[in-house]
Amino acid sequence: MKKVGFVSLGCPKNLVDSEVMMGILARAGYELTPRAGEADVLVVNTCSFIEPAQKESVDSILEMAEYKKFGRAQKLIVAGCMVERFRNDIREQIPEVDAVIGTGEIERILQACEGELRPDDSEKIGGAELPTYLYHDATPRILATPRHTAYIKINEGCDHPCSFCVIPQLRGKFRSRRFESVIREAENLAAAGAREISLIGQDTTFYGEDLGLHDGLAALLERLAQIEDLHWVRFLYCYPNRITPRLLDTIAAHPRLAKYLDVPLQHASRSVLARMKRGANGDAFLRMLEKARRAIPGVAIRTSFIVGFPGETENDFRELCDFVRAAEFDWMGVFAYSDQDISKSFALENKVDAKTIAHRRETLMSLQKKISARKLKNKIGQRLQVMLEGPSQDTDLIWEARLEGMAPEIDGKVYITDFAGVNDAADLPLPGTLATVEITEAKHYDLIGRAIEFEAPKPESSRRQTLAPASPFAILA
Repeated sequence: MKKVGFVSLGCPKNLVDSEVMMGILARAGYELTPRAGEADVLVVNTCSFIEPAQKESVDSILEMAEYKKFGRAQKLIVAGCMVERFRNDIREQIPEVDAVIGTGEIERILQACEGELRPDDSEKIGGAELPTYLYHDATPRILATPRHTAYIKINEGCDHPCSFCVIPQLRGKFRSRRFESVIREAENLAAAGAREISLIGQDTTFYGEDLGLHDGLAALLERLAQIEDLHWVRFLYCYPNRITPRLLDTIAAHPRLAKYLDVPLQHASRSVLARMKRGANGDAFLRMLEKARRAIPGVAIRTSFIVGFPGETENDFRELCDFVRAAEFDWMGVFAYSDQDISKSFALENKVDAKTIAHRRETLMSLQKKISARKLKNKIGQRLQVMLEGPSQDTDLIWEARLEGMAPEIDGKVYITDFAGVNDAADLPLPGTLATVEITEAKHYDLIGRAIEFEAPKPESSRRQTLAPASPFAILA
């Protein structure tokens, strides 16, 4: 039995692609290994969204190439977004690579591993055409997330004209998965042990428009909220002007729908947003946030911004800082603008220097750090529901958990110091169990508390195994 090791870089959308490729190979008899030195085949699923991601991808490819030179590995496959941009460069400059697979070719992973897809062949497959591939509920997947939480990609590609973004070139035009296919996949995941589902796509709020569905995301969430084995269903990456009253009302009406919004706003200055081809302004965003908070009491809101966009002045940046103070987001990410030669913003004048960009990013994150610390401090003494994640990576004495308003991987955590009434490790609850935690301390982005009660999990024997069990060790460390 051949062994294959995966390196998966970038966003959760890329991770799902890796899970699909692992599923295809496992079905064909390959064994997954988390140790590169044991692998006969190594696959690097790359990211190419911004320059640091490209560098990380190249470094990972070169690192895995060493295992082919001096280790057991016989084949090195490069997949993902970077292939869509640098297909020929990878083939020419890294001779250790045996095959390249773009985002629209991941179903060909078995051919690549079997030597049936050589580097020259991929030019006929990829060429200048945009990717069109879209997986479905019957597509094999091996989850690389912990068993109790999983991602579902509900659409692929993007039609928005954002001038800084290269996703349309890397992943193609927007296309939605069929409604019932998403429902079946969620039911299968829940039956296999998932207690939390995160819906992902470049713009989840546009889901179903290409299928003739009006308010398709709201309709999808209503159906997913009926799956009894799920505790939380959330969705990520929504476009600000597509947050409809029905969507807000749907989230508010169903307990299983996480009271959480991830709305990448990118900026608050009208002039910067106009050059980004995004439109709107800070005042319009504040009205949108007010509507969301009024419709969904206690909703947690996450956003992200880009600083240093071409033409961003000091006044533009001050306007962004003032907006962040007024908006008081629960979670926020800040990206330094990265010039990409295939993006429309590459041709814009008045580029901001790297030193100024770094300073602006640090300033904005420092501002948010204070907001986050104050908001979390207000939770001290409260008893809050969390989902248990399992023992902390840092110490065996502490468990990790998340509030409903904390998305996996990207937001803060709740660290649990002890479980009331539990004296034996064998009596600890399973990851994915809901618990009540009394908050005793707050950090800048995390909370600390003690679990005072938790739900008894369903017996493992009662769960139908309709998917291959998830393995948190499927991805190379």
